Amino acid sequence: MIITDTHTHLYSEAFDEDRDEMMQRALDAGVERFFIPAIDSTYTQSMLDLESDYPDNVFLMMGLHPTHVKENYKDELAHVEEWLDKKKFYAVGEIGVDLYWDKTFLKEQQEAFAHQIRLARKHQLPIVIHCRDAFDEVFEVLEQEKGEGLFGIFHCFTGSLEQAHQAISYDMKLGIGGVATFKNGKIDQFLDQIDLKHIVLETDAPYLAPAPYRGKRNESSYIIKVLEKLSSMYGMPEEEIAAITTENSKEIFGI
Repeated sequence: MIITDTHTHLYSEAFDEDRDEMMQRALDAGVERFFIPAIDSTYTQSMLDLESDYPDNVFLMMGLHPTHVKENYKDELAHVEEWLDKKKFYAVGEIGVDLYWDKTFLKEQQEAFAHQIRLARKHQLPIVIHCRDAFDEVFEVLEQEKGEGLFGIFHCFTGSLEQAHQAISYDMKLGIGGVATFKNGKIDQFLDQIDLKHIVLETDAPYLAPAPYRGKRNESSYIIKVLEKLSSMYGMPEEEIAAITTENSKEIFGI
């Protein structure tokens, strides 16, 4: 059984004390493919180091996270562009709009999101979307940028059934992680109405640990708990869900 974690920040400082052991736990659990979203330029070297330590398992994205869109966002976008021109990445991400912490840079967040969608198109790459308290604002940009060459993953999907269908209409898979295991996560109430061909698995480690680890540091091996939850929701064996969602990830990332 090969499991794919389509969204995990393995370079995070949260793993500095035990990164190799944490990676081994994930590999032992059957997680063999790790897709690594970018945050901003300060993390690029850590990401490259991680890839060089695990060249067969780790696949990097490049992008500017919406919460890191500040006054200097044009410099950060130039960094993204420069790296996309000189190295192979598997997606542009994570990108999008986040209004949970701060609404100050909404216009700049939407500009950076649209710009990075165009970069993804130029490089024929998928996008990986971060959306928090901002479905309307994200959909507004997707609507203006929709069309050939737009595809990817709506990471950490927490919306309604209607919003799920809207995301899928833009050729997005839904990234499902720990929230599906939460008592108040809500998506567990309708997820089984969405064909598994639209679903990929993720952890967002070190954030959003699934039950029973909620509130603790998340890690990629905990994706097993998400797999167990989907197995019970869809009434399918875990092996089958792992196989389908891994195939879906190959369709998106091209590897």
